[in-house]
Amino acid sequence: MKIILFNASPRKDGNTELLLKEAVKAIDTNSHELIRFDLNKLKILPCQDCGGCEETGKCIIDDDMNGIYEAIRGADRIILGSPIFFFALSAQAKLMIDRCQSFWCEKYLLKRTIEPGIHGRKGLLIMVGGMKRDIGMQCGEATAKAFFRTIGVPEHETLSFLEVDEKGAILKHPEALQGAYEACRRLVNN
Repeated sequence: MKIILFNASPRKDGNTELLLKEAVKAIDTNSHELIRFDLNKLKILPCQDCGGCEETGKCIIDDDMNGIYEAIRGADRIILGSPIFFFALSAQAKLMIDRCQSFWCEKYLLKRTIEPGIHGRKGLLIMVGGMKRDIGMQCGEATAKAFFRTIGVPEHETLSFLEVDEKGAILKHPEALQGAYEACRRLVNN
């Protein structure tokens, strides 16, 4: 099985990355291929809404998204981890998601979908933020749901953790770390 992971946090060794590191411990890399994208390190231009993908389903911008497009097409499982900033997924996550407009065009305009393969396609969304109310998580979930559906992932599980802001604070929440591990185990084994 091919699993891709998107770390959408700009903060090295931050709460999102710590949760993702714990989650992937559930993946046997001898049996499964794991490809990780640290979105903050990639050169990805924003979608220009130029219409270049409307007739082909392929983005005309040549940058690091090319590797992401290829990975998405071949993935059986997709993990997206993002902090919540101002009630939304991080800019790094949103930049990548917006560039998946080409998949939207392919699916809805050209009526071509990504084949699910023998394992099907499933996702896992992990969000963490410092706020006390879950409105940011709800907004992030809505964006991620649209992303997952557009790239042919019909179902995903969501984990969200509130009131976790200071770098490394998630380590004070062993239930969160265990939850990330268990969610990834379910993702891979179901």
